[in-house]
Amino acid sequence: MKMFPKDFLWGGATAANQIEGAYLENGKGLSTADVMTLGSHEKKRRITKSVEENEYYPSHNAIDFYHHYKEDIALFAEMGFKVYRMSINWTRIFPNGDELTPNEEGLKFYDAILDELEKYHIIPLVTISHFETPLGLQKYGSWENRDVVDCYIRFALVLLKRYNNRIKYWLTFNEINCMSTQPWVAAGINSDDERVRMTAAYHQFIASAKVVKIAHKINPDNKVGMMYCGHFSYAYSANPDDVIGTMNFMHSMMFYCDVQCRGYYPQYKLKELERLHITLPIQEGDLEILKEGKVDFLSLSYYCTHVTGKKTKGILKGMNGLDTGYKNTFLPKSDWGWTIDPQGLRYALNYLYDRYQLPLMIVENGLGAIDQLEDNKVHDTYRIEYLKAHLKELSKAIEIDGIPVMGYTMWGPIDLIAASTGEMKKRYGFIYVDVDDLGNGSMKRYKKDSFYWYKKVIETNGQILEED
Repeated sequence: MKMFPKDFLWGGATAANQIEGAYLENGKGLSTADVMTLGSHEKKRRITKSVEENEYYPSHNAIDFYHHYKEDIALFAEMGFKVYRMSINWTRIFPNGDELTPNEEGLKFYDAILDELEKYHIIPLVTISHFETPLGLQKYGSWENRDVVDCYIRFALVLLKRYNNRIKYWLTFNEINCMSTQPWVAAGINSDDERVRMTAAYHQFIASAKVVKIAHKINPDNKVGMMYCGHFSYAYSANPDDVIGTMNFMHSMMFYCDVQCRGYYPQYKLKELERLHITLPIQEGDLEILKEGKVDFLSLSYYCTHVTGKKTKGILKGMNGLDTGYKNTFLPKSDWGWTIDPQGLRYALNYLYDRYQLPLMIVENGLGAIDQLEDNKVHDTYRIEYLKAHLKELSKAIEIDGIPVMGYTMWGPIDLIAASTGEMKKRYGFIYVDVDDLGNGSMKRYKKDSFYWYKKVIETNGQILEED
């Protein structure tokens, strides 16, 4: 195994609603994340119309990055991060989502974060919308309404202008294909109606394409990517029915990439919409917008793979969206039941590059596990082994298969609340945060064993992975 490319972007990734806390500080408004209650592996998170007194909402406190960002970024720098993927909370800038003038206090917070990143020469990779649509946009019907496109463009334009020459890498939407699996987190849509979901998805495609064009006009050096929630699947058997079932499942996910990377809806999706009697709300000039607003690169999350076949009906079901009707008996599982499949990462990268021939970036990959803090230390050898196995397969994809991978931002370099359940006990980080599922704790930060290991990975540009 050779070294990774010399300019490879090593780092970590977080989301504002999962780390910041301070949910109403300095003029911030409520987002869709702020009305999601605590859940668990057995209990689904509840969505409330407003903040209820007797419920606990994990995003309200999170890990209080809002007041700890200098300390946390210093720890990222100590690990040697080249890049930090972060998101900017829409409701810190436009509290209700539809104001005409941004909240200066919110912008100043992100000014300060960028100052810290620049101090340590860490490149920011910014997700414009990461699972936190302003709750104030519910009065329009959220992303089902075309007016929300204009609200999003206004938000993005403020960021692109304010941070011109400070931020080069952008993602328009986090895991946009979650519109089909978790529409509330993806778009503030709480509906099982496929017409509603596909209308909202269409509006996000238009919004993303417009932002790509605007970003390139403001600064030709801007690079704007899409972000795919990494659903990849193996056919249950060689039975043609299982192969076709798997093809249909992948179509339900990949059409999101097709639109953003190719600039048009694939025929298989248009025929499906026709069968469902769903008419897309296409306006004059929209098809040109989609074509001209193709992304510059494709980023993805990767945690697990699925098995699908003739029994797989529709989109993923289940508590964490992983029940396809089949189990993979060849793979171990995490504490939360997600398969652990390092080779699947290499397969996924090949699958995407074969399809689009665009540069790729892994912007989420990690292991949610139960960690034990003892004597101010966490011996998380299981996390090190998980990441080592995945990074070895990433190296093969680059060196053997020739896949152009820009970088790798491990998900949750610091413990954060889990998007799927809202739990703190589902820990991902290299840094342990002393806070429990109900927000109790000192908020003190502790370096896990994996902290020192990842620092060596970055220092050696991956060479340490060759050591047994």
